[in-house]
Amino acid sequence: MTFASPAMRVRRARLTRTFVCVLLGLVTVTAQAQNRIDTVRADAPALAAYGPHAIGVRTLRLVNPAQLDLLQIDPRAPLPAPLPRSDRALTVEVWYPAQAGAVGDTNLRALVRDGKTEVALRGRAVRDAAPAAGAPSPLVIVSHGFPGNRFLLSPLAENLASKGYVVAAIDHTDSTYDALGPRSFASTLVNRPLDQMFVLNAMARLSRDAGSFLQGRVDADRAAIVGYSMGGYGALISAGSGVSRKAVEANEPPFAVPHGLLGIHLAGSTTHQQLPDPRVKTIIAFAPWGTVRGVFDAQTLQGMRTPTLFIAGSVDDVSDYEKGVRATWQLATRADRGLLTFEHANHNAGAPMPPPLEAQTVDPKTGATMANHYIDAVWDNVRMNNVSQHFMTAWLGKYLRADATMDAYLDLVPVSEQGVWSMDAQGQPKPDHTVWKGFPNRTAKGLRFERLPAGR
Repeated sequence: MTFASPAMRVRRARLTRTFVCVLLGLVTVTAQAQNRIDTVRADAPALAAYGPHAIGVRTLRLVNPAQLDLLQIDPRAPLPAPLPRSDRALTVEVWYPAQAGAVGDTNLRALVRDGKTEVALRGRAVRDAAPAAGAPSPLVIVSHGFPGNRFLLSPLAENLASKGYVVAAIDHTDSTYDALGPRSFASTLVNRPLDQMFVLNAMARLSRDAGSFLQGRVDADRAAIVGYSMGGYGALISAGSGVSRKAVEANEPPFAVPHGLLGIHLAGSTTHQQLPDPRVKTIIAFAPWGTVRGVFDAQTLQGMRTPTLFIAGSVDDVSDYEKGVRATWQLATRADRGLLTFEHANHNAGAPMPPPLEAQTVDPKTGATMANHYIDAVWDNVRMNNVSQHFMTAWLGKYLRADATMDAYLDLVPVSEQGVWSMDAQGQPKPDHTVWKGFPNRTAKGLRFERLPAGR
């Protein structure tokens, strides 16, 4: 028998740790190289797991006719008469429950932040798979940030489809990576909620269309909107909060719409009152933009009646946290609402997919690594996506499916670290067990979840 000296044992331990670190690094690099959008970490909360359904995915090309064309309106010139209009084309990616055993292409072809580099994103959805039979599925509309595209939130979209939702993610014309111009932001301010409601109506129509693969598959009477950043801005308007007069009268480029044309969304106006749709039962707003700039305020947010889950990072420097997202959550007093906070996370909290490997290169336009568009300085993207998937599943289950079992995942001590892990010998929670439901021991960290009922 050979006995190792203490020095040899130390060296062996170091070599073992080094090997493990290298192995984990190789696993991470391999996952990045594959550009996976379906990763569920071992420490993910329970509801982040994929659901029981096979998943299909298809691309729709929709056209909203004769829409106001902001790109043709020069803010320095007199307002033209008649106002220029054009057909507004929208590309929509649809994830849906598919027939069991579906096989085929599971790659998504997407552009990254530079607007020209195409990458393959790999998930579980099978291209053009036959839809599953059965009752129609609730509808979730996904609206990306500025700029972005319909794949930016794809880990969330695909995950929800596996749980029995039809998910329609929009490419918002004029604000995708490959279509930015000097008037794109003005177009975004006007068109975000209009695009969202148009897609709601289009999906309802396709569910009635005998020639559509979606015939009988979409329950548009139980719909939700999920929006990130400017998508969240649009979702707030779609849910009832008009914009302020200050926003309508703003003239500071680029955060302004010329000639007061944002007035169609002015709180209290006839045009805005006609926009919200009772089929939208809830919204989920990731880092919604606007309040910190006075676009929304205490008066305009009184128009919201729709239950809303806000998700944000505590150091968001784009939408702002205290004066932006948190203030919005506090001021929307006529809606049931929750606020999930990622402590120390910035604007990319919870929503964007992990950066594709190809996005690690430097964008020559900005001199920055394109990955910065997706990542957070503190949090791992997959971890954030998993936490978001968990809370989205609970929230949508409660408000779209009236599933009372989801309440236990939302009735939590506000600060995750204050939860107490207390189990009996059979592994059942004792009365004093307060760790967030669904979170494995020692994993509910760095998070806050707060709720306010309508009337508070």
